[in-house]
Amino acid sequence: MEPRCSETGPPFEDDAVAGQAGMWVATRGRFADSRRKRLRRVARPLQWAVEMSEPTPIARPPRFDHGFRRQLELLFRWRRDVRRFRTDPVDTALVDTLIGLAALAPSVGNSQPWRFVKVDDPARRDEVRRNFQACNRDALADYAGERARLYADLKLSGLDRAPVHLAVFADQDTGIGGGLGRRTMPETLAYSVVGAVNTLWLAARAFDIGVGWVSIVDPERIRTILDLPEGWALVAYLCLGHPEEDHLDPELERYGWQRRIDVADVIVHR
Repeated sequence: MEPRCSETGPPFEDDAVAGQAGMWVATRGRFADSRRKRLRRVARPLQWAVEMSEPTPIARPPRFDHGFRRQLELLFRWRRDVRRFRTDPVDTALVDTLIGLAALAPSVGNSQPWRFVKVDDPARRDEVRRNFQACNRDALADYAGERARLYADLKLSGLDRAPVHLAVFADQDTGIGGGLGRRTMPETLAYSVVGAVNTLWLAARAFDIGVGWVSIVDPERIRTILDLPEGWALVAYLCLGHPEEDHLDPELERYGWQRRIDVADVIVHR
């Protein structure tokens, strides 16, 4: 029987699936290895979830038609780096759903090195915001003239209004995956986490949730503020929330900082 979509996706029921979709989620420095109970709660809000889990035998894999591919392209085109958020809250179950989908991303050696930290503590958020402001001042000093004016006018974070702050780390000390594929390229651990962040970003857009990636921070200082293990390296500090507005074009292009380049210019033939 071919998988079909339903209005209410089923929970993940077995530990085999929990092993595939399992993720580390930390809130204010307290860690939880998410297993069956959390996964059931994560899966239920996913209205268009497929009515089966990957380990379940199926007669044939799904076939994605032209309509689906067109919708997927629209999702890619309408994904934006959001800096302007409404302050109304995002359902906690939806945030967990997005994290669960992010954890389906590929990873080197199936190491699953992503660690998701929900930053809920107002005092920690304030410290993160102060660190951003200091780093942003330093970055501004690197520019001069018109470029400096443009930079100063840009809104480069949604830290002040986004209802959800989510820091995503790579666990560089993980033993999961046995080091497979990392001997010559250890940076693939961080690359794997980037893949998870991109997956979360696209999934969020499908739920009309905006995501903003705040990179103008000191990674080590953020790790210290959040009281996390030394082996955890910050990959992304994300703001999530309902966007104030939707745009097809990137904000940095709209405000004159940088236009998209022709993709033909980045393809090399050998």
